[in-house]
Amino acid sequence: MTRGKPSISIQEEGMREGMQIESADIPAAEKVRLLDALSKTGLKRIIVGAFVSPKWTPQMANVEEVIDGFTPEPGVQYTAIVLNPRGAERREAYAHKLTLPDPMLGRSKIHLCDVFVKRNINRSQQGEIDSVPRIVDAAKAAGVTRAEISVNAAWGSNWLGEFAEDERIRLLQLQYDAWTAAGIPVTRIHIGDPMSWNTPAAMRSMMRRVLATWPEVHDFHLHLHDARGMAMLSAYTAMQELDERHHILIDTAIGGMGGCPYCGNGRATRMIPTEDFAHLLESEGVPTGINLKALIEAGVIAEEVVGHELWSKVTAAGPRPTGHDVYAMDMPFVETFEEASHFRRDASVYAGALSPWRDPVTSAVRDEYEARFAAEEGESA
Repeated sequence: MTRGKPSISIQEEGMREGMQIESADIPAAEKVRLLDALSKTGLKRIIVGAFVSPKWTPQMANVEEVIDGFTPEPGVQYTAIVLNPRGAERREAYAHKLTLPDPMLGRSKIHLCDVFVKRNINRSQQGEIDSVPRIVDAAKAAGVTRAEISVNAAWGSNWLGEFAEDERIRLLQLQYDAWTAAGIPVTRIHIGDPMSWNTPAAMRSMMRRVLATWPEVHDFHLHLHDARGMAMLSAYTAMQELDERHHILIDTAIGGMGGCPYCGNGRATRMIPTEDFAHLLESEGVPTGINLKALIEAGVIAEEVVGHELWSKVTAAGPRPTGHDVYAMDMPFVETFEEASHFRRDASVYAGALSPWRDPVTSAVRDEYEARFAAEEGESA
């Protein structure tokens, strides 16, 4: 029997995960310009920033100004990250613009790396483990009806090396048992990887183990960093292990920008570029509802806002050209990034480049292609 595909959602992290590692001097107006551009791409989930201490994350000092300034698009969920009660209070003040967390969903999380969690939130792994019963009790008292369990720094650590799959499962099981003992079913599993230790093989093994251990769980959330270039491969592997019963939410960031200052890789940590992932999904026949051209333009704006090149392949080279978008056959040599941007600009970007063709390049095969495309376009009109 042929398996169906899982449903897939993209969560855009550029305004939070990306901006938290970029310059603190980026004006709020520039961030608003990028956020408004992202809002018009068809993305349905956008994290707009984080309500955190400006002392330790000065890049988020103007988050209120950004939220005040942007224009929400109907049908888009805008969220923000908080790490403590004070942050939650600040977020509550923007309930008219932001989608607040589902009060019926409880969450617990344990980091596999004791060093990272101490550097990141000044706690220990054992402290997180010890807090699980209190989190569950408080959630039950609040009327929570379902839960998400999570492991972070899941596959490895820049300080402690690689982690065993048995340890990932043990820490998920510990949380699962606490929630189910309280009569609250676990419905979602979150896996985070801030230090870019994911690999396709490790993801495949992990997903198979999770599905075999908790077959009733159908919702998954992946937050994968891409410092070592494997995040999109790992996300694709996870998609291949799931079927039509499942939903997977995958975090990406415009241009691939992103990084945690606590993990040791800075901006090189990166994330899956949203443009590239949307292009992958569309190429695989997975509808996204995203306007890829608008998303690429947002990627260009992102580079302008942060003041340096980002890491999206599709923003640099364009999507695979078809139909009216195929390239001119007698275009000259194209060598630079500027010249390669002709797909979204025009031929003027490569004017004067070397061209060895004395006569226009012609092709009977190209003539057949254009005729076939014109006929198909006529049929669909």
